[in-house]
Amino acid sequence: MIKICVSGSKGKMGSSIVRLAKDDPDLEVAGQFDVGEDADAPISACDCLIEFTSPEATIEHLAMCEKHKKAIVIGTTGLNDGQRARIKEAARSIPVVFSPNMSIGVNVVFKLVEDAARLLGPEYAINILEAHHVDKKDAPSGTAKELARIIESKKSAVKVPIESIREDEIVGEHTITFESPVDLIELTHSAKTRDIFVEGALEAARFIVKAKAGLYTMKDVLSI
Repeated sequence: MIKICVSGSKGKMGSSIVRLAKDDPDLEVAGQFDVGEDADAPISACDCLIEFTSPEATIEHLAMCEKHKKAIVIGTTGLNDGQRARIKEAARSIPVVFSPNMSIGVNVVFKLVEDAARLLGPEYAINILEAHHVDKKDAPSGTAKELARIIESKKSAVKVPIESIREDEIVGEHTITFESPVDLIELTHSAKTRDIFVEGALEAARFIVKAKAGLYTMKDVLSI
């Protein structure tokens, strides 16, 4: 039985993680906490912290995981370069899964986009459109930035434009277009519920509690 702790447990993602984890025979919710509540004690009692909060809170909870030698799954977005460097530093002593999107489907799209960028020629103009709910604070999304990074790593001197939309209760939509004078290729992922991110995070927890100290992504979790 894997003992998980859930941060931001009263938020949209945190409450969904608690709900689905309680139905999973492999997992036990050994601790949970929300903003302003004690985090050190529940983290000390778990095997793995699942973290979907703010960048600042994530770095605080990461330090507690280091202190207690606990694994951590980080799905928080909007982190700056310094915070990302801090996560990389922590991964020298504890196992960390850090991904801009925990959805298994989105990580398959990452692989498809990488293949498309590698195979399609310079005649293809590439664009990314992402849409999320009005409460999402970061724009572009971490997923859109990762899509752009993947494409740009395969296309020298290419800067991929990203258009961001924030409206209604959109869970998350990403469309990548590759357009030439003769054809148009579109790859789209639409999240119907937040449960897809939760399922990926729980799979990441199963993976990371068995891993050595280091920095891992969902590509490692899914072996893609």
